[in-house]
Amino acid sequence: MRSFAVLRRTNCEKKGNCSLFIFIVPHFLSFYLCSEMKKDKQHLVKQLILQGEGLHLDFKFEISDSAKIARSLVAFANTDGGTLLVGVKDNGKITGIRSEEEYYMIEQAAQQYCKPEINFQTKEWSIDGKKILEVTIPKSQNIPHKAPDKNGKYKAYIREADENLLANGIQMKVWKKQNSKKEIQFAYTAAEKTLLQLVGNNKKIRLTDYMKASGLSRYQAENILSNFILLKLVSMKIYPEGCTFSATESLEE
Repeated sequence: MRSFAVLRRTNCEKKGNCSLFIFIVPHFLSFYLCSEMKKDKQHLVKQLILQGEGLHLDFKFEISDSAKIARSLVAFANTDGGTLLVGVKDNGKITGIRSEEEYYMIEQAAQQYCKPEINFQTKEWSIDGKKILEVTIPKSQNIPHKAPDKNGKYKAYIREADENLLANGIQMKVWKKQNSKKEIQFAYTAAEKTLLQLVGNNKKIRLTDYMKASGLSRYQAENILSNFILLKLVSMKIYPEGCTFSATESLEE
């Protein structure tokens, strides 16, 4: 491209219009590079869709309820962040967004139905001739965020695999202690020893298992478990029907 510009400048010196050709070439290259980068990004979006829904990715056929979509925004913000692709069915079929109103409904969800408000970014992509809205939600530094449940009561949600689940009492205690920034202090009593033995001898235990073995109340057991989670000695897995606890690698070592 450089030799082309020099050649035209040499041939048009007497005409006085060589500057036109000198600036056209860089502009064309810039346009070409931007076009190629856009194609690469579109390819990445297609690859995301092929991967399917998961911890950091959720598909929405359409946005018809700002209060409902707020739960997805909250779940991503409270966990590790994620991407919402609007105009894609659960099975990965691209249908495209139906109207510009869907962006404003997400904006309404983030500002009015998420407490505290959630930051997000959006981009529009044309995939196979259909418009997809990409919504990126970063992991928040201001957790927990809450959104209204089916009854309108504000609750915190987390992301587990490809689901948005209610944060349980132990998770709420973990967040509260994290936000307090106080050092975790506790005595190594029989209750703590019992917990270590349980998770050490079993792959998974439930809260009721620990309560039964230790003789602790629910409040006491949850308080000790939340401490061990913060110390990264115990990990918690939340399911729609409950949760389980297991030893972390640091404890196993």
